[in-house]
Amino acid sequence: MNKKLAVIFVLLTVVIDAMGIGIIMPVTPDLIRELLDKSLAEAALWGGALSASFAVMQFLFSPAIGGLSDRYGRKPVLLLSLFVVGVDYVIMGFTGSIWVLLIGRIIAGIASATHSTATAFVSDISDPKEKAQNFGLIGAAFGIGFILGPMLGGLLAEFGSRAPFFGAAFLAFGNLIFGSIILSETVTDKIRRALEWRRINPFGALAQVGNLPSGRVLLIIFFIHQVAFFSYPSVWAFYTIEKFDWTPAEVGFSLGMFGVTLAFAQGYLIRIIFPKIGEWNALGLGLVVSILAHIAIAFAWSGWMIYVLIFGMALSFLTTPSLQGIAARNAPDDAQGELQGVFASVGALATIVGPLVMTAAFGYFASNSAPLYFPGAPYILAGVLDTIALIILLGIWRQGRKSAG
Repeated sequence: MNKKLAVIFVLLTVVIDAMGIGIIMPVTPDLIRELLDKSLAEAALWGGALSASFAVMQFLFSPAIGGLSDRYGRKPVLLLSLFVVGVDYVIMGFTGSIWVLLIGRIIAGIASATHSTATAFVSDISDPKEKAQNFGLIGAAFGIGFILGPMLGGLLAEFGSRAPFFGAAFLAFGNLIFGSIILSETVTDKIRRALEWRRINPFGALAQVGNLPSGRVLLIIFFIHQVAFFSYPSVWAFYTIEKFDWTPAEVGFSLGMFGVTLAFAQGYLIRIIFPKIGEWNALGLGLVVSILAHIAIAFAWSGWMIYVLIFGMALSFLTTPSLQGIAARNAPDDAQGELQGVFASVGALATIVGPLVMTAAFGYFASNSAPLYFPGAPYILAGVLDTIALIILLGIWRQGRKSAG
């Protein structure tokens, strides 16, 4: 197997998964109103249900998909997922029923829970010292998908509200053909593991990973940081429009710059920082920068400051690959899929909790009835959460030094 081509396939899979979410965002309101003949406010409720159903399926099935890849291999899981996703988008593109659309998002949430398998594949082909750096490529691919998805969806929307679904299906089938040709299996009999219910359900898998060295604490830090991170995608548009009176185009451009910074940090910067200071120090540095960035955004008084802060927060994007790298080095080779499945599942749980918490904070403090008008409240809350994560991390360091002593 050509490792470079294999990595390209895996990264394309992650890009397509990320794009699959964003590519339909521009047309979701219009499509829901087409299907239901409802107002925009009523359509928004269905939009929330579609998003929540996708995230819930990611939480429930990420460990199972990771466990299946530990048993049957990465290649069949990735290829089957792309096939199901492609067919699912075609069905959603033709549907005339809101219920079929909802079921489609549920199926897409299950089939797209391959982030764990993609990360496990990268782990399989990486040296132990390179795991965290290569996990950064996964994050960079997600950032690229985050940029391209809404942009491509907006362009395809010119051809109708169904066109983005067919565009997403085309990408899935194209990558399926590419992977079928170039991909070889990385799971050997030496590391293959039998399926066990207690390990593939999300709660049992959490318990198993929690038994790894510092595993439970790393997952707690990851969850807290992910909830804080959702102050960006969940309230960014509301905050910038409320405070700076930005147009939709300005909001979209700023989100694009956000994705560029994420891709740069996790695809390139990580390879400079990690060898010099190590994963644990990079984790601490990422949390500190994240805290400062959140506070600065909350108190920004001019729109130009946001762009400066977007590029300044690059180091904060080292946090997630640092956590994944540390955990992967502590996990056995036959549990890499399960491990990354648990991380994906915890991330999906944060996807459910984060937007609810952050939008509630914004809605309350940006309303006329608030005791204190402060639309930056979600970012202060995010800063507090990352501070809690940093305190927990310092506790691990302190305990480690005592043990070493």
